[in-house]
Parts: sequence; C-alpha cells; structure tokens
Amino acid sequence: MHKEAYLKEKKEVAKWMRRLYKKGLTTSLGGNISLRIDEHHIAITASETDKGRIKASQIAIVAMDGQLVDLSNKVSMETGMHLSIYNKRSDVMAIVHAHAPMGSLFAVTTKTINTHLLAEAYTILGHPEKAAYAAPGSEELAANVAVACKAADVILMANHGVLAVGTSLLQAFDRIEVLENAAKMTVLTALLKDKSELTENQLTELKSIFF
Repeated sequence: MHKEAYLKEKKEVAKWMRRLYKKGLTTSLGGNISLRIDEHHIAITASETDKGRIKASQIAIVAMDGQLVDLSNKVSMETGMHLSIYNKRSDVMAIVHAHAPMGSLFAVTTKTINTHLLAEAYTILGHPEKAAYAAPGSEELAANVAVACKAADVILMANHGVLAVGTSLLQAFDRIEVLENAAKMTVLTALLKDKSELTENQLTELKSIFF
C-alpha cells in the first residue's frame, strides 16, 4: 500500500487519540480509536504506540475481514472488537475505547451511572450498557461488546474500560467525555447525599426533542 493512502483518515484518528490521552481519558499504551473508511477498510491505532504522541504513520489500515493492509504497523489486539461492532452496526462510523478513570469505576462495580442528573447526559448517553467480562483481545470480548452495542452507543466493559460509538469521531469522543462527567456527578452526589434528578415529565420532554 502506498504510504500516502488514507493519509487524511490516519491523521484524524491520530489527532483524536492524542486528544484522548491529553484529556486524561486513557493511559500511554492503553485504549484505541478506529474510523470506518469505506465498506471494506477501517483505520485503527496500531499496537504498542505512545498514545500521547501517536502520529498518522502509526495508524494501521485493516480490511473488514481482519487482514492487515498496511504492513508497516502491528495491528491492535482489540481490532477484532472494533470489526465486530462495525459488522453488527452499519450506522457506526467511529469507535473510541478508553480507560477513563471515573467511567471505568462503574465498570468494576455493580453501581450504575446516573444519567438522569443532567439533560446532556440523558440525551447523549441514554442508558449505557455493560458488556460481560472477557480477556482483552479475545474473540469472546469482541462478541460481548458487539452484543451490548446493539442496545446502546456507550458501553461499560466489565473490569476493563469504556467504549463509545458514533457517526463521527467527534460524536464518539464526546460520548466518552460526557460519560466521564456523568460518572463524576454520580459519585459526587452520592458523597453529598443530595441530588435533584430530572422528573419523568422532563425526561419525556427530552425524548420528544432529541430521540
């Protein structure tokens, strides 16, 4: 493959990955981002790359059947999970998997993130789903997350991290940020032992406007 092929898409994925790291939503070697290029290919962050300094040249191109097109990069161990989601949902154009601290807190507890505190959280997140645990990079994890993605756009990956899908990298990234903020609000209101949730009428109004 020519080194300039899919350069625009590679630059976009690298840019959002750097932003994810700078926001403190993932670790140096953790997390991954992908973008659907067309019906046959995706661009995805390569394995063993410094997420805070990742460049376009460190973004891999993978075919929908899992074959690595760009042989200059080592494919991410979570590529199968991304492909599984893309194959299950034709509307998904981008995926962000992160190790966001507060969101991940709810991936290791039985508590749920309260999305009824802020209108933004309810309209952007709905009700996040939890995907059953399986080893990172495994076919079982890919299957578990793909099943959860049928019901929601935001996933808590049990004992692992968080994931969001979207029609663009911006939308998927925003969902991760809103999830992190909603998780913080849930914890803080619990500590304060005081909260004012949206009423059923208010939730119904939001549904009529945004859904």
